[in-house]
Amino acid sequence: MKKILITILLVAGAATASQAQKYRTAAGIRLGGDQFGATVQQRIAEKSTLEGLALVGSREYSGTLLYQRHWPMLGKRFNYYLGGGGHIGNLKDHGVFTGLDAIVGVEYKVNGLPFLLSADVKPALHFNHEDWVKLATGISIRYVIVPEKKEKKKVWPFGKQQEEEEKSGWPFGKKKEPEPPKKKAWPFGKKEEPAPEPEPEKRIDWNKIFKKQEN
Repeated sequence: MKKILITILLVAGAATASQAQKYRTAAGIRLGGDQFGATVQQRIAEKSTLEGLALVGSREYSGTLLYQRHWPMLGKRFNYYLGGGGHIGNLKDHGVFTGLDAIVGVEYKVNGLPFLLSADVKPALHFNHEDWVKLATGISIRYVIVPEKKEKKKVWPFGKQQEEEEKSGWPFGKKKEPEPPKKKAWPFGKKEEPAPEPEPEKRIDWNKIFKKQEN
């Protein structure tokens, strides 16, 4: 195990300092001591993950859930983590057992490939087990199933600045005035008022005037 840790440190030290590909979900296998099994790691925050382990040994099998907090180390592709959790399992001739776990380890993201390599030390405290305390070590290889999506930033002149220029009319004029809102006709807007009826045209009755003069 010491040789494995030293190898990972040397690889990480020789790696480039480019930014690591962040991930959301990774799954793979774990090997350690007299146990082996599956590991699934899920990112729940920027620097926090949950890891589930399903392990099988010669006389027992167990499931473990761990919370882990990560910090960068020797570049952005290499980090160390601390955490803790609990487990439940079954031991031959003893039945069901439970316990508490702690974990400390190192993790490396392979440059250009969707793989994670990690090595850890996982002390455990058992209840209803023939070994009350156990110090386990292990290595894990995980495949990145769901990488973290990166937000694409628009670069001028195709991004934000272009939108501002279109609003202002630059470089050919000053800021464009907003167009006045168009009046909507009924039934989608205000009901139009009916046009006023034209007044009847007044005409002079010449017959009445001549009759009055004759009288």
